[in-house]
Amino acid sequence: MEIEETIRGYLPEVIRWRRELHQIPELGLEEFATTAYLKRELEQLGFTDIRQPLTTGLVVVLEGSQPGKTIAYRTDIDGLPVTEMTGADFASRHSGKMHACGHDGHMATLLGFAKFLIEHPETVCGRVVLLFQPAEEGPGGAQLLIDAGVLTDLGVEQIIGLHVFPEFPSGVIACRPGAMMARNGEVTITIRGVSAHGAQPQQGQDAILAMSGVVQALHTIVARNLSPLDAAVLTFGKIYGGEAMNIIPGQVTIEGTMRAFSDAVYETLVKRIEEIAAGVAAGYGCEAEVVFNHMYRVVDNDPQLAAMLADIAGASYEETPPYLLAEDFSMYQQVVPGLFFFVGIRNEKKDWVHPLHSGKLQFDEADLLGGIQCYRELLQRINEN
Repeated sequence: MEIEETIRGYLPEVIRWRRELHQIPELGLEEFATTAYLKRELEQLGFTDIRQPLTTGLVVVLEGSQPGKTIAYRTDIDGLPVTEMTGADFASRHSGKMHACGHDGHMATLLGFAKFLIEHPETVCGRVVLLFQPAEEGPGGAQLLIDAGVLTDLGVEQIIGLHVFPEFPSGVIACRPGAMMARNGEVTITIRGVSAHGAQPQQGQDAILAMSGVVQALHTIVARNLSPLDAAVLTFGKIYGGEAMNIIPGQVTIEGTMRAFSDAVYETLVKRIEEIAAGVAAGYGCEAEVVFNHMYRVVDNDPQLAAMLADIAGASYEETPPYLLAEDFSMYQQVVPGLFFFVGIRNEKKDWVHPLHSGKLQFDEADLLGGIQCYRELLQRINEN
């Protein structure tokens, strides 16, 4: 993909934006310094219609000089509770917090696109809405903006977003039509039995033993209740209960994550988890309580938009396999057609190969120019159709 000379000229500012933002990571709905920084930079670029429907994050509206569609572009702005280990001279100044998921790069990309729009008003058709969204990592800022009426009040017809991704080499633009990222949820199961002394097990109902049976049975769901052609994940990463090594505990809890590429498969997981937990626990003389936290939906790319992106990226394009990762960009796609794509940042020579959410995540800001180029050309293509 050829990067326009104008956009290549933005690299010094893109570097500055990314590195200054990288130093001030903040957790979801606490992005006050980040929001202030973005507002100041956008005002300096010349934007005047800057709105703040939530306590953090911004919505920027630009009216075009020609008729056209209302297209939204979204970046996430929050960081993670991760300790940085890059050794970079622009490392996080906030102890225990880091832009370990590339959101600093996403913001720099959208600022670069904003600069292009303000400097080239003749390219703006219809209305462009720039969403600087808080809390992607949790509790889900996309839904908060939807609930605030941003999409409906501004008449958004389509929405576009991207994510830097170390699974793909530098220079690659990756996407796929349809399901690209998973629907996800959290599940907490508590088994309640009767506590007893370890030397007198007959006087209790062993919650640990019951939970062992529940965990074993739950892992039959993917193998036996779903088609082998339907991908899904059920993983438990936390278990706690008990007070002493010689006491049978009366309560044990496990916490885990569940993911699937379709609502039907996801609902099957929910149904079978409830049935199995209750049934197996009862077999041990215990009771089960199951609590779900249903989070993000399937990232489901509009086929027409995906085809446009493939044509724009040309030889730089790769069709990505679906990933069981989750993204709250999917919530926008429940309201309007959308496109979400990956920007490759993997660089073997520099050992920039670390995954998202790693304290060692690093990338070259020049890779972000591909995202700006795609944004710019998608705006044109969408309004030509």
